[in-house]
Amino acid sequence: MKVTSVFYKNRESIHTREEWLMRLVLALRPSFDLIGHRLPDQVRVTCGWPSKAALSRTGRRRIGECWPSMASADMAVEIFISPCLGEAIDAAETLVHELVHACGAMGHRGKFPQIAKAIGLQKPWRATRATLRLKERLNALISRIGPYPHAALDWSMTPHKKDGTRLHKVVCASYGYVARITEKWLSVGLPTCPCGTRMQRLNLKVETRSQKHLRLPGVTYARVD
Repeated sequence: MKVTSVFYKNRESIHTREEWLMRLVLALRPSFDLIGHRLPDQVRVTCGWPSKAALSRTGRRRIGECWPSMASADMAVEIFISPCLGEAIDAAETLVHELVHACGAMGHRGKFPQIAKAIGLQKPWRATRATLRLKERLNALISRIGPYPHAALDWSMTPHKKDGTRLHKVVCASYGYVARITEKWLSVGLPTCPCGTRMQRLNLKVETRSQKHLRLPGVTYARVD
């Protein structure tokens, strides 16, 4: 209790998201101890984009991600909370989900449901839904720590737009000659092959590596339903 009193003093002094999140981790440690699943000594939490599907338009955006200690140079568990979350309770619920992973629960089966249920999360396990009792507990902690010093980012307004200068492939059906042309000149007209034949646009749909939505080994996450 002495640590708790020191922890909560000067709540107005919290200016960074990382400090706020780390204070919440410290406040939640006793809860994990009570259910018999002690959190690792080295846990770092930051407000940052998950490695995959952070800006997905399918509705299954990742809002949290936990990297195992083996991925860190100093063997610390690294947790990322999406900048899309602006409400303190949403960030707190996501943090609890990722802390369950930090206890060693890989994926969302087996060990994960046991720890998640004991700490106060509920199905679906891939999401971040807290029971009413856990929400009350988190809101009480938030009121003592102070407001989450963050404003939500609109995921749909990403500064990385599609490249408008992508080249299109054109090919000569007679000679097999291949060339590439921009959309600007394609709208003017198709070029002519050295053999004199009008070239044709070649439409290929290739599944890229990023479109395969590969998952990183050992990295666990929470998503939006």
